[in-house]
Amino acid sequence: MRRKGVPGVKVLMISANRERDPSPVFPLGLAYLAGPVERAGHETRLLDLCFAADVPEAVRGAVEEMRPDVVLVSIRNLDNVTWPVCRSYVEGVREVVALCRDAAPVVLGGSAFSLEPESFLEATGARCGVVGEGEEVVGPLLERIAAGLPLAGLPGVVEPGGDGWTAPRTPATVGAPSRGSFDVSRYLTEGGAANVQTKRGCPFTCVYCTYPVLEGSRVRTRPAAEVVRELRTLVDEHGVDYVEFCDDIFNFPEAAARELCEAMIADGLRLSWSAFVNPGHLDARLVDLMARAGCDAVEIGTDSGSPAMLRSLGKSFTVEDVRAASRLCRDAGLATAHYLLFGGPGEDDATVAESVALMDELAPEAVIVMVGIRVYAGTDLHATAVREGVVRADQCLLEPVFYPDESRLRKIAERVAELAAARRTWIVPGLDVNTSSGVLEMLRRRHPRGPLWKVLGQRESWRGRRRAAGETGPRAV
Repeated sequence: MRRKGVPGVKVLMISANRERDPSPVFPLGLAYLAGPVERAGHETRLLDLCFAADVPEAVRGAVEEMRPDVVLVSIRNLDNVTWPVCRSYVEGVREVVALCRDAAPVVLGGSAFSLEPESFLEATGARCGVVGEGEEVVGPLLERIAAGLPLAGLPGVVEPGGDGWTAPRTPATVGAPSRGSFDVSRYLTEGGAANVQTKRGCPFTCVYCTYPVLEGSRVRTRPAAEVVRELRTLVDEHGVDYVEFCDDIFNFPEAAARELCEAMIADGLRLSWSAFVNPGHLDARLVDLMARAGCDAVEIGTDSGSPAMLRSLGKSFTVEDVRAASRLCRDAGLATAHYLLFGGPGEDDATVAESVALMDELAPEAVIVMVGIRVYAGTDLHATAVREGVVRADQCLLEPVFYPDESRLRKIAERVAELAAARRTWIVPGLDVNTSSGVLEMLRRRHPRGPLWKVLGQRESWRGRRRAAGETGPRAV
């Protein structure tokens, strides 16, 4: 609650994400922030730019109508993390800030801001930003801005040129998002699912991953009963019939995943869902519970079919774990997609061939492939990239840089494009193999439920779709 005698603040909350490929994603981070702002008694207005036909007009209209005291801008991603056709979102954020900052102080936040806070402030001219999870600090921050007080000392709050900002505080618990001001139904229709988070924090040590940087290495799970209440609200109030659990890993800790599935079964929820899983933490009991609770698709973070590359990427599982997990999911009737990353430290033709052979053996509904790995500060891959001269130690990574170097990337990409083009279920977004923006848009117009790769396994080949859309061949690299 707001402190006694502190006036309410008019807060314009803007979701800056405009990316719609492969599907528009509900702005869950801003929904988590909306709750504490609303409960503090502040007047709020939401502006979601994902579906805005004219962004400058939408922003100017919201600012003129509300005349906010503070503008909060949530930034989901820095870019689309896809080599060689990477789209940076920084210019879009710069545009939004420029449209607002003369009317009110602009505060940046979200996972993308947390990865490059000082660079973002310098690039946009925003008043300040919040690193990490902002639910606890947003109230005091709004009060200080409204009262004209210094912001120094607030956990995670960064100001331009501020070298001595205080480290963010990681909340002990994870609450529930406030979706009342959001168009949940549109995301369901156009994106195919509602998204739900059941935990934060990741104890694993994948060399490229930012989850431990953003959320810490200690896992904080939400009570199963609270998650089920959120699911029940989505079903009863928003007509949701498909959910994507957007945890970095759904099935760890295993006990928490089992408890949630059992609670969903006991509640009798009538919805289907998918989740991203670690192949090293699946057993027959958990997979059976997932299927009984409504799971119909899983995305397995395989990364590679090469034992050497799994070690190089810091994975916690083995190739045999991948085989066992895939077999369990297939036996339970779950559609399966494997994610592969080509280009990690030590990747060569032999390790690429091992990954291809494993996918040919497992024959999943889809294999989603990324070539090259986006480098982020604070990760082990960043240290490797510095040692190898891919990036400088002091280099700003606001704009995308990929590992390995360009010449090695192109060599790997040529081989992967050749192999993927011969495999109907392989999807390589950056090289336009078996996919394209036109194909994705065509599929979305059919309003399928669940991940689009699942549609691939149920219909004719993507190559046929591309011919219908007038597209041929992989993108030249």
